[in-house]
Amino acid sequence: MTTSQDPGLRETLPLPTDRADAAPVADAPSPARLLRNRSYMLLMTGLTAETLGAGVALFAVPLVAYGLTGSVVQAGVVAAVGQVGALLATLPAGVVADRVDRRRLVVAAAGVGTLLWTTVAVAAGLGALTTWHLAAALFGASVVGALVDPATSGAFRSVVPVPQLPTALAAAQGRDAAAGLLAGPLGGVLYAVSHAIPLAAAAVGHLATAVCTWLVREPLNGDVAEARATRPVAALREGLLFVWSVPLFRALLGLFVVVNVAFGGLMIGINLELVRTGTTPVLIGLVDLAVGLGVLVGAVLAPRLVGRFRAGALVVVALGVLATGAVAMALLQSYVAYLVVLPPAVLLVPAVNAGLSGYAAAITPAQMQGRLASVLGLTGLAAGPLVPLVGSGLLARYGIGTALAVLAGLLVVTVAGLSTSRSLWRVGTPDTWADDARALAEAAPR
Repeated sequence: MTTSQDPGLRETLPLPTDRADAAPVADAPSPARLLRNRSYMLLMTGLTAETLGAGVALFAVPLVAYGLTGSVVQAGVVAAVGQVGALLATLPAGVVADRVDRRRLVVAAAGVGTLLWTTVAVAAGLGALTTWHLAAALFGASVVGALVDPATSGAFRSVVPVPQLPTALAAAQGRDAAAGLLAGPLGGVLYAVSHAIPLAAAAVGHLATAVCTWLVREPLNGDVAEARATRPVAALREGLLFVWSVPLFRALLGLFVVVNVAFGGLMIGINLELVRTGTTPVLIGLVDLAVGLGVLVGAVLAPRLVGRFRAGALVVVALGVLATGAVAMALLQSYVAYLVVLPPAVLLVPAVNAGLSGYAAAITPAQMQGRLASVLGLTGLAAGPLVPLVGSGLLARYGIGTALAVLAGLLVVTVAGLSTSRSLWRVGTPDTWADDARALAEAAPR
């Protein structure tokens, strides 16, 4: 990981103190409670509905695809098409989110998502759905998601004061964890009623996002005239240079990939090993449920942890706990160990996400928020295809013991590397983030 910074890369970048829309970073007033923040609650309501609807639909998609193709492999290919759309659209979407009105972008993209999922649900209900129709809709829906994500990330920064960013982002973690817990069972019940209903749930979720975002009164970005004056390719290059110029962001790019591959591969390996050894599906589901509950409880604790402890130190401790849990599972290699160790191992992960995401949003210029979200989000997409390959590959070749040992060792090495990153240790509590934003602006050549 790199801990040095080359200020020459920052010469052409806009600075947080150069624009009026970045002023809240430096001087945020004492904020009201988030529950009284109308704009935040509207955004969260729409995104919660979208997350739950998408989870229900994604549960049903492989089943619908298998019913259409009669092949497990072809069903997997159809389900994977969505990843391709997101991978291709993520970086351009960040540029778009910084060049246009974010409210209109979210409303338009979510409206398109509503139409896509509605046509799929109607076709499924009429028995006219084809494999190509389903694949095309998944591809389009993934592109829609790629557009919505960076726009809503920038929108959160516009309606939530800096001191409350960790709480807002931790709530988003809890939302995702709760949706993950509910989506599978709810999707199963709805699929049993009709194959079309889970697909319609995604349409309802997108519609809720469009309506709720449209009702937000505050502007979700500042003056975009300067951004539009820059050519899209130059704007993308500008965003990449900004992310690369900040030592912490460079560290995060590697961190997200390694941790996602290591922990995701570990979970894939455990699930496949349980399947191979004849464990019942209900018991396998309990393992995933345990992980979801650990994340949900962690999301509740995250705001207090981020507010009380330095975010940099919290990251090292949290990932140390995750690595320790991985080592314990590699040594014990039993179903009971997986069930008992996983919840506390992931308990602090939401605090890591809330702290790092909140800090990144706080020190990044308002006009650069979309590009920041897309670049960091791309690392998660890049890790996606590697996770099943690493987990299943190590399991098939070396067995569960070696697979868990290798992945646990990867997490241990990552934590050791992070502990040497001075840029990470410098990240403090939220009340210091505004000062860091000013220092970052003042250190950059104008």
